[in-house]
Amino acid sequence: MDSLEDTFRTLSIARRLQPSEAMYILDLSLASCASSVSDVLAVCCSNHSVHLHSRETLRLVGTEQVEEDSFLVFWDVRMVQDRGETGSLLGVYSESHSDDITTVKFHPRQADRLASGATDGLVNVFDLSLGGEDDALVTTCNCNSSASSLCWTGKDLDQLLCLTHDEGLHLWDVARPDSDDTLTLLSSADARPMVQLPDGASLEYFVGGTWLSDEERILLVGGSNHGELHLLDCSGRGLRFIKSLRGGHSATVRCFQWDAIGRSLLTGGEDGQLLQWKAGAEEISVGMKDSLKSISSIQLKTKAHRKQATQKGRSKLA
Repeated sequence: MDSLEDTFRTLSIARRLQPSEAMYILDLSLASCASSVSDVLAVCCSNHSVHLHSRETLRLVGTEQVEEDSFLVFWDVRMVQDRGETGSLLGVYSESHSDDITTVKFHPRQADRLASGATDGLVNVFDLSLGGEDDALVTTCNCNSSASSLCWTGKDLDQLLCLTHDEGLHLWDVARPDSDDTLTLLSSADARPMVQLPDGASLEYFVGGTWLSDEERILLVGGSNHGELHLLDCSGRGLRFIKSLRGGHSATVRCFQWDAIGRSLLTGGEDGQLLQWKAGAEEISVGMKDSLKSISSIQLKTKAHRKQATQKGRSKLA
């Protein structure tokens, strides 16, 4: 079987879904659990809607409208009562960050472990099984900027990758929070100069990172404001160029998902397009007739990629 890097080097557009209205794609999520693999791809859009697509064909299978004044609350599904009534709220942690929380990520294997990042420059790791906030906070790292995304990485998923809104990159070992050993494996306030791209290509921002468990490596995705994508390998030694993807998006790419089952890369961005990339593929357009137009109370037009304000000030605690 070809290595995953060989697959990356031969990626081309397999399917393209054009937007049916003025909106852009904010986030993607593939549904999966330990016992089964779902065919559903959830697409979060700027018009306050969530679209459900087939992960293989990209055809729209449903939508969910979210009200303008909406918020997200997490509940423990084990506490749902027999009559279907919701149980007690697990709790609220309000002291560990001093500004807007911009990203959260549960550990893929340890259900009670949660990482959070905020515009205060702090990245916290909690053990929710320990109860109160003071006890639950097990590690704090300082990225000295506004955190944009987090990813659990490493063979034992005991490392944490943090990207910031001003293109900083930090990789920490959080396996031993009480150890005197340094937590930092890699750190750069601006990681873009760490890798040279061929043919004068421009690396203007990072989309995010993901842990590839089969090959035990980090895939980092960056891009240009004109829609070009760059696949990079990330480790404690730095960044290494793998492949550039062109001819797909025409604006900033906001999100991606690697589908390990289908061996495809899914990308979405400010041009409103949802793309599927596969090795050696020939493009199939998913026409408008295959999509349902969501009804939105607010029509948002495509906006340029904006950086969030950076705040510094609190020191590293762990």
